[in-house]
Amino acid sequence: MMTENHEILVRLEHVRKGYALGAGRIEVLHDITYDFRRCCWTVLLGASGSGKTTLLNLIGALEAPDAGVLYYDGVDYRKMASGSLAARFRNRRIGFVFQNYQLLPEFNIVENAMLPALLGGVSRRDARERAEHLLDRIGLGARLRHRPAELSGGEQQRAAIARALVNDPELILADEPTGNLDSATGAAILKLFRELSRTHTVVMITHNEALTTAADAVIRLADGQLV
Repeated sequence: MMTENHEILVRLEHVRKGYALGAGRIEVLHDITYDFRRCCWTVLLGASGSGKTTLLNLIGALEAPDAGVLYYDGVDYRKMASGSLAARFRNRRIGFVFQNYQLLPEFNIVENAMLPALLGGVSRRDARERAEHLLDRIGLGARLRHRPAELSGGEQQRAAIARALVNDPELILADEPTGNLDSATGAAILKLFRELSRTHTVVMITHNEALTTAADAVIRLADGQLV
C-alpha cells in the first residue's frame, strides 16, 4: 500500500510491461519507479521505441502493467482500472490530448468538446455550457459552430484541449500535442499547457529538447528504462 503523500498524484513502483511478438516477447518497460507530482508539467523524452507511449498508456489506465503497481492519489489502479470502472475513471479523472487531434469531422467544435461530459452523464445543456466556456477561454469563442476541417491545425488542437478539460480532470496526458504544428503555433499550444500546469498535472510526450528547461520535470527513457 502506498504511503499517503498529497503532493503525489500518480506513483509507479517497479512497473514492467512487454508484448508478445510472434513466438517471442519484447520487453518495453523495465522496473520503472517514479512519482508524478500534482500541478507539475512533466515531459517524457526518448527515441521511438523507448517506451514513452506505453508509459503514458499505463498512467492513463489504457493498459495494465505485467508487474509492479501504479497508484492514483494513493489508490491502487487495480481497484478502479478494469472494465466499466476503468472507463469511468478515465472519463472523470483524466484528459487525453493526441498529436492528430482525433476530433470527429461530422460534429462542430462545441459538439466535439461536449462529448466526454455527455458520456459521463452530464446533461446536454450543462455539457454545452462547459464546452462553450472552455472554447471561449482558449480563444475559439468565434469558431464554435465550425467543423474541424474549417479550422487550422492550431485551432483544432485547442479544441482538442477543451475537450480534454470538459470534465475538469486532475491529470492531462498529451502525446506529441505539437507534432503536427508549425513552430509558432506549437509555441502557443505549449504556453497553454504551461498555464494549465498551474492547476492540473500534465504529462507530455515530446521530442522538443527545449522543454527540458521549460517543464517542471523531465523523464528520459532509453530501451524502456529511466536514464
